[in-house]
Amino acid sequence: MTTPAGRSVFFAALGPDASRLCPECRDYAAGPTDRVIGEGVFEVVGSRFGRLGLLMRPFVGPRLLMTAHGRDVPFRVENRLVETAGGVTELRATRTVHFPSGDQEFVDLLRVGDEPGTLINVLGDARRVELLLRVSVTAEGHLRLHSERAWLRLGGLRIPAPRLLAVRVEVIDGFDESTGRQTVAARAVNPLLGTVLVYRGSFLWRREP
Repeated sequence: MTTPAGRSVFFAALGPDASRLCPECRDYAAGPTDRVIGEGVFEVVGSRFGRLGLLMRPFVGPRLLMTAHGRDVPFRVENRLVETAGGVTELRATRTVHFPSGDQEFVDLLRVGDEPGTLINVLGDARRVELLLRVSVTAEGHLRLHSERAWLRLGGLRIPAPRLLAVRVEVIDGFDESTGRQTVAARAVNPLLGTVLVYRGSFLWRREP
């Protein structure tokens, strides 16, 4: 499935269900005309495996795994809507986490999946990890993404990830009426290792040309 130029990938995946989003989440999910900047604080963020994550970097590439863990850590996210040479609209995100030990970045892109109600999520600079995300709306009107399948890209091959190597990801983008801030909560879990990445926090955002 392709997304018309300039249209939200979330709206394209959700279809009529997009109307069930609360107004603040609907506005955020509408995405950028060019880019969106969000700045806030993660209550908790990172990986409990620390620098052991560096062992995986040769396989998955840079700007994917985090090697620090912290609380009350400031962050910045930049979302850009890009139309590829093939006419596919992608939402590309760069998240910069300002750990006391130094900044760390992780990047990904989203495009509409071939299956109704899904997005394809490609992770890291090397784009070697790919997830199929199911998109839905919670009872509170928040946006929920959860992974259903995973693949590894090696050379020209796209290989289904073995269950023991795959991660299950859930992300909920919401809104806190008491603070007037967008919220985000994400967790990636591996069957063998447990939680390999978590981040939870709130932020303010703005559109920029």
